[in-house]
Amino acid sequence: MWSRLPFGDELRAELGSPGRSRRLDSSPRSRVWRVELPAATAVVKQIVDGPDADERYAREVAALRLATRAEPPVVPALLATDPGARVLVLEHLDHRRPAGDWIVGYAAALARLHATARAEDVGVLPRWQGPGQADIASFLGLAEALEVPVTPGVSGELDDLVNRLDQASGHALLHGDPCPGNDLHTPAGVRFIDFEQASLGSGLMELAYLRIGFPTCWCVTSAAEPLLERAEGAYREEWRAATGSETQDGLVDACAGWLLRGDALVERAHRDSTDHLARVPHQDWTWGTATARQRLVHRLGVVSRMTAGHRSLSGVSSLCTAMRRRMLARWPALGPVPAKRP
Repeated sequence: MWSRLPFGDELRAELGSPGRSRRLDSSPRSRVWRVELPAATAVVKQIVDGPDADERYAREVAALRLATRAEPPVVPALLATDPGARVLVLEHLDHRRPAGDWIVGYAAALARLHATARAEDVGVLPRWQGPGQADIASFLGLAEALEVPVTPGVSGELDDLVNRLDQASGHALLHGDPCPGNDLHTPAGVRFIDFEQASLGSGLMELAYLRIGFPTCWCVTSAAEPLLERAEGAYREEWRAATGSETQDGLVDACAGWLLRGDALVERAHRDSTDHLARVPHQDWTWGTATARQRLVHRLGVVSRMTAGHRSLSGVSSLCTAMRRRMLARWPALGPVPAKRP
């Protein structure tokens, strides 16, 4: 349904009366317009009604304000807000088609974004939430459904993993959904948009997106190892430059944590109490550039390789290898996830 541009008297007094406007594509959770204002072209975003609409609006505003500390910028400028209508007015930025090695600049910008939050910002945004006991049970249930034996010790390894993720230090500004489409590749560099799920935590949870395949995203990609190493190196270099410190270890844990998340097999609007991993043996479904089984096979392969020889996750490594092998044997037509973004 097309809705009237939500540009009230206070916004008009601050920014002037809008001229032409055009509705843009967006998720069902928001409405977005491109608007001609007296001083410049802008983007108007309204968070739509829902049980968490006020929280999503507050997260986005808080994250954008924290992110303005970055230099060069990593977000569009926040020009004005109308909290009563849950409206943000943002700088309009021109997006151009990303280069083939886009994840390198993306990773550098992501590090600058993460580095904008400070210790005194704790409490401004919620803390990042990782997988829990229900996710472990679901993952082990999938192994059983695939008829893959779970060796003694694996359950304990997964318990310890979840505890490590829950206690991971850090107060980085996490985007919450740093996906292709939420990154604008402008002539001046990468800018991130759509911070409705922003939180504070360890930046490794989002650096992991590059290897694990953008788990909360419609657009899954699998880059070659040399490109991944360049991108992760760019992240670490930018983090060091912005904070004066080194990134911590924990990328293996972060990737393994995303593997456990069954709700990362469906788009956000469908993330509810459903056990999506339990659906995989009986049903496959397409979301964006890959099916659920393709996503899961990719993640199993990544975690299997990363945990090989890892003392704390050796049983998990063997289990991932066996689960991936069983899935490919049962569904031999499964292809790899795309190497390039659309």
